[in-house]
Amino acid sequence: MHEILTDYPLDACNSFGFHARSRYAVEICSEADLVSALADPQLRNLPRRLLGGGSNIVLSADFDGVTLLMRSAGRRLVEAREDAWIVEAAAGETWHDFVRWTLAQGYPGLENLALIPGTVGAAPVQNIGAYGIELQDRFESLRAFDIETGEFVAFGGDDCAFAYRDSVFKHHPGRYVVTGVRFRLPRPWQPVLTYPDIAAIFANATDASPQAVFDEVVAVRGRKLPDPAVIGNAGSFFQNPIVAAAKHEALKADYPKLGGYPQPDGQVKLSAAWLVEQSGFKGIRLGHVGVYDRHALILVNHGGGSAAEITTLATRIKDGVLEKFGVQLVEEPVFL
Repeated sequence: MHEILTDYPLDACNSFGFHARSRYAVEICSEADLVSALADPQLRNLPRRLLGGGSNIVLSADFDGVTLLMRSAGRRLVEAREDAWIVEAAAGETWHDFVRWTLAQGYPGLENLALIPGTVGAAPVQNIGAYGIELQDRFESLRAFDIETGEFVAFGGDDCAFAYRDSVFKHHPGRYVVTGVRFRLPRPWQPVLTYPDIAAIFANATDASPQAVFDEVVAVRGRKLPDPAVIGNAGSFFQNPIVAAAKHEALKADYPKLGGYPQPDGQVKLSAAWLVEQSGFKGIRLGHVGVYDRHALILVNHGGGSAAEITTLATRIKDGVLEKFGVQLVEEPVFL
């Protein structure tokens, strides 16, 4: 049975470290805990929300409802096929720990996604990605509880409607609670070295091992991104915008150093960090919050900051980039 916690502090449950409390909280350590918490008459009619690692959210205020804290654990090899390893993890598992476990067990394929903060359950919601791989590239299926129907449902890749930092779950907030995710890790393993920072380390693919790629990804992220335990942040705050090819060409004419990553549909993905830096925001400070001085895409809490300050800063950045480049930035974190 679940335990109802009252006046629960959420400071340690969000990577920005913003101060917030929840009227009630329940730690979800199993699917049974989830079902019983949702059916609890004391909680049934209250507003509710789910928190995993709290690494992709902005907590705006105290919450007069119940916060479900995903704490489930477990990871296993489901099947060893000739063409893939199928591995599974519970939603509450820390993503980076799970990636490290897969390598230790001899199931490579997730190493490019190392050190991304958050939990396994949140990963498909955001369709996390880094260094040439998105979660959808390694996705097999997931299990979720449908709050509207009161039943557990299975999602395949097509059901999830994955797109750049997007999925069906983002379009139905609060309806589905992911409880477990399965991944398909291709055999034989082949390194993904499409990202320049990673490719530059290895003379050719034969020099790369799963552990070597993992170690390099961790090193690169460590050099660029601040540890939330040291300085509060939610990782990349803005999505890399995708624009029409004609728009990219026009911008390139005015800004020759502007990069671009061609997309399968003919559009071009731009670097949000480059746009923010060129607009003059890298390293600025606004009250208790600011833009990280080593990476323009990271908004940070220097201590004592609030969601209101982050919102004001983010709006100022979006307005500045729009005015200079005519490109609209979109936030990655969810505002709660």
